[in-house]
Amino acid sequence: MFDTKIAIIIREDLAVWQKLNVTAFLTSGIVGGHADIIGETYVDAAGNSYNPLIIQPMMIYAAPAEKMATVYRRAMDRAAKLSLYIEEMFATGNDTDNRAAVQAADPETMTIVGLAMREDRKTVDKITKGLKLHA
Repeated sequence: MFDTKIAIIIREDLAVWQKLNVTAFLTSGIVGGHADIIGETYVDAAGNSYNPLIIQPMMIYAAPAEKMATVYRRAMDRAAKLSLYIEEMFATGNDTDNRAAVQAADPETMTIVGLAMREDRKTVDKITKGLKLHA
């Protein structure tokens, strides 16, 4: 059992490729913000080695578009450290343009398609209250 919980919240109306893309980007943000969650290298019976993985489970939730802003506000009210993906980032092709899109976005009106966090379990539970796991 971990004291923290990793939650990824994806807007439910996205295309499958978008959901996968956003989940991958948000997960990289969690890893970038918490290097201590990377485990050891995996090695199979033949001695082939594989990249290490995150050491704790991640809960992936689906939320309707209108609920994304609510989840965002709950997270901000609790000073959660977030990974963020907004709709405008689908039109960019690099990190510089992604950061520019976020910098231009008004937090009150930005179109959030994904959020991720690793925080205290109780905090994450309060932020994600009412959401269902992604099916």
